[in-house]
Amino acid sequence: MSLHLSSRRRVFQLLSLSLCAGAFLACNRGADATAKPTVALVLKTLNNQFFIDMEAGARSVADSLGLELLVQAPEREIDVEKQMQIVENLLQRDIKALMLVPSGSKEIVPAVIKANAAKIPVVTVDTRVDAATLAAAGGEVATFIGSDNEDGGRMAGAFLVERLAGRGTIAVLEGIPGHETGDARLRGFRAAVATSGAVRIVASQTANWERDQAFNVTQNMLQAHPDITALFACNDVMALGALEAIAAAGKSSQITVVGFDAQDDARKAITEKRMAATIAQNPREMGRMAMITAARLIKGERVSAEQPVPISLVK
Repeated sequence: MSLHLSSRRRVFQLLSLSLCAGAFLACNRGADATAKPTVALVLKTLNNQFFIDMEAGARSVADSLGLELLVQAPEREIDVEKQMQIVENLLQRDIKALMLVPSGSKEIVPAVIKANAAKIPVVTVDTRVDAATLAAAGGEVATFIGSDNEDGGRMAGAFLVERLAGRGTIAVLEGIPGHETGDARLRGFRAAVATSGAVRIVASQTANWERDQAFNVTQNMLQAHPDITALFACNDVMALGALEAIAAAGKSSQITVVGFDAQDDARKAITEKRMAATIAQNPREMGRMAMITAARLIKGERVSAEQPVPISLVK
C-alpha cells in the first residue's frame, strides 16, 4: 500500500513540475510578445552637449512610440573605428532600426552595408553618409535628418562680413578634415567671405571639434597672425576653446568670435558679450524626428529621403 502511494505521489510531483515549466515558458513567450522593439542611436560622442540634447529628444518620444532606445557612442568624436565597432556589435543584437550620426562620412559605409544586409533600416542624423561612396558600395540609407550645414556656414560668414564692415582678417577652426558636417560649414563660410572684398581668411586649421585643441591652435594662430580681427569655429566647443586662448592673449575686445550649434555655454558667452554669435541647430528635434522615423520604418512605412531641420543665427 505504501509503495502504491509513493508511486502516485511521484507521478503527481512530475505532473506539477511539468505544469510549472509549461506555465514559465508561456509567461516568457508572453513577455517576448509584449516586449518593445529596440532601436539604436549611435552618436559621435556623449562628451558634447549637442549630442546629449539629441539623445534627450529621442528619449522624449520613445515610450509614447512603444520603442526601447539603446544609445551608444565613442568617447571622442574623431574615433571613427570605435564607432564602426559599436555599430557592428549592435547589428548582432535584435535591433529593429539604426539611427546613426556618422563620425566618418566615408568610413562608416561598410557598417551601413552590413545593416542593409541584416534588413535593418538606417536613419542618418546631423551628418550625411558620403553619397558617392555609399552608391559605389551599393548601400542605402532610408533618410537623412538634419540641418543645411553649408547654409549655416554662409549665414555665419555673412554675419562676420557685416560685423567687420567689409574689412578685416579672419581665422578659422575647422572640423575633422573630410568630415561632411565640418566641410559643408567651411564651404558655406568661405563662399560668403569670398564675396566681401577686403575681408580675408589668413589662417584655417583643424582642431578636430575639441576644446583643448582649439585653445592650442588659436594660440599658434594669434602668434603667427597678430592682426586677426575675427574667428569662425565650425562648432561651439572649438569656439569656447578659442575664447580662452583669445582671453589669455589679452585680445578679447579685439577679436569677434562666431561659433556653430548654439550650445548653452555659447549662448551664455554671447549674453556676456564674449562671443558675437552662433548658428542654432535643433538637436532635440533631430533626435525626436529620428525616433518617429524609426517607428514608421519598423512598420514598413515609406519616409522622405530628406527631412530638413531649420537653422537660425543667435546673436
